[in-house]
Amino acid sequence: MSNADIIRGHYAANDRGDLDGMLAPFAPDVRWTEAAGFPYAGTYIGPAAVAANVFARIQEDWDDYTVAIDEVVDGGDTVIGIGTYSGTHTRTGRFFAARVAHVWRLADGKVVAFEQFTDTEMVNRALRDPSTGSGTQGASTGSGTQV
Repeated sequence: MSNADIIRGHYAANDRGDLDGMLAPFAPDVRWTEAAGFPYAGTYIGPAAVAANVFARIQEDWDDYTVAIDEVVDGGDTVIGIGTYSGTHTRTGRFFAARVAHVWRLADGKVVAFEQFTDTEMVNRALRDPSTGSGTQGASTGSGTQV
């Protein structure tokens, strides 16, 4: 199985709502970085930290949150996923769609690092209260697992 196949498997697990399948290829010390300006910005270490600080929060904060990956680029130990995020924020009722690129780094068949690139302004517009134009951006406070 190629590294690109491993990442395709992660995305397929995401599509099924299979958290264990999503986390399966992660190394115990995976470094997961969400883009600065994104509601869950920061770097999280380990699968449990990613699950709690990213995946669980997305489930809590968004209705119909979707990661639609159009292309997976196989660069050997570096794999790129290109696609679109979309969803409706539960508090504001605002929908967003934003293009995204994921940079995955693998070693010995395990994900050792992930970095997200996206248009954070598109996401943050959905967080703003439509009546006042303000809102929180859900900045992470961390719990010892964020660096």
